[in-house]
Amino acid sequence: MGILEKALKMLEKHSLCDHCLGRQFAFLGHGLENDERGKAIKNVLLMEAQAFLRTKSDEGLRILKILTTNGFCENAAEVLRKMGKHLTKKVAKTCFLCENSFEMIDDLAKEAVKKLGEYEYSSFLVGIELPVEVEEREDEFKARFDVEYGENIRLEFGRLLGKKIAAYSQKPVEYRKPDVVVLINPMTKEISVQVNPLYIAGRYKKLARGIPQSKWFCANCRGKGCEKCNWTGKRYPESVEELVSEPILKATGGTKTSFHASGREDVDARMLGEGRPFVIEIAQPKKRFLDLKQIEQAINDHAEGKVEVSGLRFVDKDYVRRLKRAESAQKEYRVTVEFEKEVTDEDLKLLEEKLTSIIVKQRTPLRVLHRRADLTREKYIYEVKAKRLSPNRAELKVRCQGGLYVKELVTGDEGRTTPSVSDILGIKAKPIKLDVLKVIMKEG
Repeated sequence: MGILEKALKMLEKHSLCDHCLGRQFAFLGHGLENDERGKAIKNVLLMEAQAFLRTKSDEGLRILKILTTNGFCENAAEVLRKMGKHLTKKVAKTCFLCENSFEMIDDLAKEAVKKLGEYEYSSFLVGIELPVEVEEREDEFKARFDVEYGENIRLEFGRLLGKKIAAYSQKPVEYRKPDVVVLINPMTKEISVQVNPLYIAGRYKKLARGIPQSKWFCANCRGKGCEKCNWTGKRYPESVEELVSEPILKATGGTKTSFHASGREDVDARMLGEGRPFVIEIAQPKKRFLDLKQIEQAINDHAEGKVEVSGLRFVDKDYVRRLKRAESAQKEYRVTVEFEKEVTDEDLKLLEEKLTSIIVKQRTPLRVLHRRADLTREKYIYEVKAKRLSPNRAELKVRCQGGLYVKELVTGDEGRTTPSVSDILGIKAKPIKLDVLKVIMKEG
């Protein structure tokens, strides 16, 4: 069956606008839009009808009536009027497939750009939402007429709206990682904007002890607020996450933040050196075009003496995955150890020898057993350096695989960590102060 014959059969059964007729032959005729295809097919059918009329064939009159009643073809209607022919069938006013929604493309694009104007964005993507019955109707239509070269109605709406919005907004369509997605239902005219998260990476130093990395909810009320937590809902008044996030949330106008870091230090440990790599994920940011140096300064002013950030930069979601994978990267710690009795220089040398280039076996520490699985983990220690501070105190510098529990390396944790400082010397030892000096992670 030829294109014209198939198109005429479609129009004989259903009213079709130029877009919806042309879409059934979308992969034929390079460089044409579907409405141009549809109009061209109707014009050729009109020419064919007039050729039949010259031969006195009734087929010409039949085609003209189909084009007039179901093809929205004013030229065919004009020919019938001049011939003095009257229609017995009512002229359709609505397209069977799209319900005339393609007529609203321009208005929808303008409304979408207006909604997008509430946000800063560099790129966008159009998502099309259609009622199930609309897609089912077209699927049935394609099956009935054995459509081989057609385009999906959802794709045509998305393509046309994308072009219009790009033209009006002067922003490009981005298929892989758009800043925003505008969701449009051409049938109901509903438009909503889905804003993709913004990711800002950097490094933080924790300069004071007694600050957790993330917000800790009160164990008693679980965040609701009670007398025990002074109605704050929190176990600690502030955290690295909160001190860093608040200025960023204010600057971006987002709804909330998520804090991601390459590992974590204990509440009573400082994070020194160049700092620990982290990423702040901002949900639904209204502003993306930020002066990160200015934000860096705002954070450091806000968290003065407690937390300090550096090297803020924009990253993507993939960087968060790399950050999480790097949690087992090398770390360097400094721990002040107090022994139950005096230790000798030979004792400290022995520690260096016994704890350098070894694998430590650690069963989940008793202090975190309530929130972590009871497993035995193996962690590598690259080097330990010991320095005397007093007869019964020493400073140990430990360069090791990330995830090593340094406090338990000192105490032995009732035999759950082997070897340990206490075990090697046969002297009870406890950590007094712990600092993270370095987190070694390749960033890029």
